[in-house]
This record gives sequence, structure tokens and C-alpha cells, in this order.
Amino acid sequence: MDQSARGVLFDVDGTLVDTNYLHAVSWWEALRQGGHTVPTARIHRAIGMGSDKLLDHLLDADRDREADDELRAAHLTLYTTYWERLRPLPGAAELLRTCAGRGLRVVLASSASKKELGVLRRALDADDVISAATSKSDAGASKPDPDILAVAMAESGLSADRAVMVGDSVWDVLAAERAGLRCIGLTCGGTNAAELREAGAVETYDDPAELCEKLDRSAIAKLTG
Repeated sequence: MDQSARGVLFDVDGTLVDTNYLHAVSWWEALRQGGHTVPTARIHRAIGMGSDKLLDHLLDADRDREADDELRAAHLTLYTTYWERLRPLPGAAELLRTCAGRGLRVVLASSASKKELGVLRRALDADDVISAATSKSDAGASKPDPDILAVAMAESGLSADRAVMVGDSVWDVLAAERAGLRCIGLTCGGTNAAELREAGAVETYDDPAELCEKLDRSAIAKLTG
């Protein structure tokens, strides 16, 4: 671990790329095809969890778990139809570049699969400033467990006291807390500021653009003194 390194861990879905509602609709249709009726609003509130935890959260514990793989495959098939149209959220690339320009390591810590993360990175178009990136395949458990964040910090040489997390869901905030990280919440994923703060977010902003605009007053600025 590099004791002098400072950095920012970013969730990607709903934080940097506008995907949360696409995931929600894709899960709604996949669940419908599997014979499950789940309100879209309830699905949206579960976005940010890994798919294993999401299904446990949304469906009965006594369900036929052998069908879970089919539900995940259906969701992925539906979601891939949007891949070529994915767009970054306002100010996403600018925020990453500004953090890197201040000497901070920029790290992506996502619950997406490795292939999905590659698609998200193409949408962001900021690979030149990304120091490291982890996906669900790099960790044993998905968010809100802290495993992905722990791997991201290890790969980027960061420690929890020299890093900050940026995420859009309560699951990001909870994972950060369990990893010993302060978390900045963004409401662009569809979770309001009050819920993010109640979960433990130290600050909230509308989107990456607002955080970038107010960076000098944020928890990120404190990393650089």
C-alpha cells in the first residue's frame, strides 16, 4: 500500500452512467417472464445490489432458486439492447479528470460484470485517467458487502483513511461504511438526498457536474489538504 496515495472510488451505474432505470425496466421484464410480479419502483430501490442479493431482496425466500440463473440471463439479454445507447451522466468524465488532475487516483468500484464494466467505460470515455477498476468478478460478495471496495483499494494502493467513495444508492453508502470509507451521495440514480444521508452519506449532490462544480468544498477536497 502506498502511504502517500490519495484517491476516490466511484460506483459507475447510476453514479457516472445513466443506467439505473434501464436496469429496473430490464429486471421488471425478466421477472415478468419468470412469472413474478414486482413493482418497478421496488426494483429500482434494489438497483445497486449485486444480482444475487437483488433477487433475494425482491423475491420470496422459498422460491425455486434453480430459476435464478434464467432470471439473470433474461435481465442481461434485455439490458444489452441498450448498450450502444448508454450515456454518461452530466459532468461524469469532467469529474474524473478533475480528480486525476489534483493528483488523486481515480478508481471504479462496480458491481457490474467485467463485460458490462467495459461497456460502461466506453460510455464514459475517460480511461486515460482511471487508475484501477474492479467488477463483481473480482470479489466474493457484491454490494452492500464491502468486498468490491476492499479489492479496489488494494489494487489501487489506497487505504480507507486516504480515500472517499462516490455512489448513488444506499447500497453504495452501506458498502462504503463497512469498508471504513466516507461516502458522497449523488441523487442522479434516483435515490433522494434524505435517504442517502440517512444511510450515512457525508454529503449529497445532484450529479457529477454539481460535485465537480463544488469540489473545493467537498470531502474530496479534504484529501488534498
